[in-house]
Amino acid sequence: MTDTPNTDSLNETLRTIKRSLRGVMNGPVSQSMREKGLTYKVNFGVELPRLRQMAEAWPHTYDLAAALWKEDIRECRLLAAMLMPAEAFDADLADLWVEQMRFVEEAECTVFHLFSHLPYASSRAFAWIARDEQMFRLVGWLLLGRLFANGATPSDRDADEMIDQAMAELPRSGTPVARAAYKALMHYAGTGDEAARRVDSALDRL
Repeated sequence: MTDTPNTDSLNETLRTIKRSLRGVMNGPVSQSMREKGLTYKVNFGVELPRLRQMAEAWPHTYDLAAALWKEDIRECRLLAAMLMPAEAFDADLADLWVEQMRFVEEAECTVFHLFSHLPYASSRAFAWIARDEQMFRLVGWLLLGRLFANGATPSDRDADEMIDQAMAELPRSGTPVARAAYKALMHYAGTGDEAARRVDSALDRL
């Protein structure tokens, strides 16, 4: 169930957030990000630790998070992931957000703050790593890595599928997706001796 705030109140909150972001804008960081290809309409260059701190002061509601996600502003997109309540975020919307992502930072932040807390995170991650689109695969691997790091353990069948997908990904060395796949494998290997054996055996075949 989502909150349904008054539209005027929501718009005022959005304006307040943007004013706050402008007040802590880091020009050199913003310029550096633009030079590296983070081409948002607006990029205030606010560092993630400060964004996390600022997010604590704002409402964690579906409507505010959804409105922030629609803004072509770097910090608003990242804040959307921090403010979205996991219990209000359904699987279809998760697919839509991944489809709309453009940058690795968005993927990493959304996985850390939102996707890894979803009750269907594991099933979505396995579905995403099998997709053709690079962003879906990137998010899927980032999510699996986070889940394994948090202690999740896949079934033997899921582990075999994951390793097969990773073996197809790793030869594309140097890409964000390949790096995420390798890190996910390492996190999986850390879940137990049998997992480590499976990963070592697979890597030996490369």
